Amino acid sequence: MQETATVQCPYCGQECEVALDTTIASQQFTTDCEVCCRPFSVHAECELGEVVSTYAAGG
Repeated sequence: MQETATVQCPYCGQECEVALDTTIASQQFTTDCEVCCRPFSVHAECELGEVVSTYAAGG
């Protein structure tokens, strides 16, 4: 199941929407900010069909 979550860019503060596969309990990936274009890591904890928590961190 795929859900979306909003995370805040650790560099410019822009809120970015990310898609998460909630069948994966713990996940980490890198994405680019839509505004400042800097890459940052997204950490997410999920339960089936639900995003439990998200955290964004800079490089």
